[in-house]
Amino acid sequence: MLGAVSASEIIRELPKLTEAERRAIRVGLLEIANQDPDVALSNQSAPEGALMLDRLENDDARHQSW
Repeated sequence: MLGAVSASEIIRELPKLTEAERRAIRVGLLEIANQDPDVALSNQSAPEGALMLDRLENDDARHQSW
């Protein structure tokens, strides 16, 4: 049986992984996080907010160039 591994030990090992392995870990962590309804809602809302901010900044830039 394997012993417990600390978060700091896991983090130290991450740079040794390939990009594909790190991507698989990110996907797994996101799946775990999305089991919490508050986290899932936040993950859904963040890109929507970023898109809104991008539109506002683009509108502002167009108005300043006139």
